Amino acid sequence: MGTRPSGRGQDGGGWGRMGEDGGGCWPVEALLCAQSEDRLTVGVYESAKIMTDDPDSVSFCVLAMDEEFECDIALQIHFTLIQSFCFDNDISIVRVSDMQRLVEIVGDKAEQLEDAHCVLITNPAEGSWEDPALEKLHLFCEESRRLNDWVPEISLPER
Repeated sequence: MGTRPSGRGQDGGGWGRMGEDGGGCWPVEALLCAQSEDRLTVGVYESAKIMTDDPDSVSFCVLAMDEEFECDIALQIHFTLIQSFCFDNDISIVRVSDMQRLVEIVGDKAEQLEDAHCVLITNPAEGSWEDPALEKLHLFCEESRRLNDWVPEISLPER
């Protein structure tokens, strides 16, 4: 895996929103870029399989929490295991609270809504962290970890 550069965004926050540098909505851009290159895995079980089979191929993890998460002990346990795996394998991880918006970005609403609680972005074939939006997300996660926020929450703005 490549080395992530260090640094912090110009505004120090609002990473899920338009940055002062014109970077756009980095989470959405990173997800759409990965989707267009067929580098997305959607679903808790599908994601766990990829992370088990080839952890070095995983670049980024998004965990979506919703009302179901609060009531589903099994899902909470899966999230805990996924987070631990990400920490152990140096995979950046964020959480979002709007699973419906995540589904709108990454896939067919009817088919994938049931298990869009976890979305993985795998590395591009030609090397890690070449997508500028994904690079900004990695920087954000690195800075968040320095501030002891190990699974930061980001916003997925409306279109």
